[in-house]
Amino acid sequence: MEISITDNYYKKRFALFKWRNESSLANKATLALFMALITGIMAQIIIPLPWTPVPITGQTFAVLMAGIFLGRYWGGISQVIYIALGVIGVPWFTGMTSGYGVFLGSTGGYLIGFILAALFLGHLTDKYVNARSFTPMLLLMLVANFALIYIPGLIGLGAWMYFATGSMPTIWSLLVMGLIPFIIGDLFKISGAAALTKAVTPKESYNE
Repeated sequence: MEISITDNYYKKRFALFKWRNESSLANKATLALFMALITGIMAQIIIPLPWTPVPITGQTFAVLMAGIFLGRYWGGISQVIYIALGVIGVPWFTGMTSGYGVFLGSTGGYLIGFILAALFLGHLTDKYVNARSFTPMLLLMLVANFALIYIPGLIGLGAWMYFATGSMPTIWSLLVMGLIPFIIGDLFKISGAAALTKAVTPKESYNE
């Protein structure tokens, strides 16, 4: 019985990803909008830090999984939708905020990084079956998180501080405000996302 249940699960997860890959444009757009909504919900999990305008949120987990679940292009498109609708007034940025001021603010660079990270993971997950195991996915998510999200995030934070204060912060100040406080939490989120990816993704090609 245990073997049949396991086999059934493997067949269903393959069928789901096969359907997602071959689905209509309307279905893919709907899934992207849904993942944008999930990102907005996770943005409301907030731990403010007194020394930085950048809070701890749950968004990173949603961004990583957007790439996994939606695949190449559409994971990134889900984050474009999230940003675009937030800019025009949907209050799902951190703290139920909206508007272009958020995008141009201290966290705007991280939002750009969300698009890059989701595109990166979606492309590699769809293309390489071996990437869907825990260890390679953990490594890919570390790159996506700490390079593709934090580099534009820190650049954006530095630019915002320059225009807000008239002086460019030091590299150390930027790291203290925009990276170091988030490392431990991100490692937990990345580990969870990599484990979930191993469990839910097929270990055979679904896009041939």
